[in-house]
Amino acid sequence: MAEETIFSKIIRHEIPSDIVYQDEQVTAFRDISPRARVHVLIVPNKVIPTVNDLEPQDKVLAGHLFAVAKKIAAQEGIAETGYRLIVNCGADGGQEVPHLHMHLLGGERLKGFGFNA
Repeated sequence: MAEETIFSKIIRHEIPSDIVYQDEQVTAFRDISPRARVHVLIVPNKVIPTVNDLEPQDKVLAGHLFAVAKKIAAQEGIAETGYRLIVNCGADGGQEVPHLHMHLLGGERLKGFGFNA
């Protein structure tokens, strides 16, 4: 079994957080150090340390992360203007918490990462 993380405590409401969405599979909450006007973390309620730890039975859960991102983008009013989804994997990929999570960023023109033409 994967180790408990700070996200596990947020999911169980043991640590105060600005939760914007929660269901039986995922929890989404505002990042405490936002990199954009809207910065929400979408986290599986089940601890999966990294993308590399996803199992075949996690396919539906992985897809649900994207469905929830779409729902939150609409809820936050950024679906029409656009947003960025980021999943970091491992230390070299910039992952700081060993609990799979997706960053939803938007609400302003995003720069960086060399992806803007």
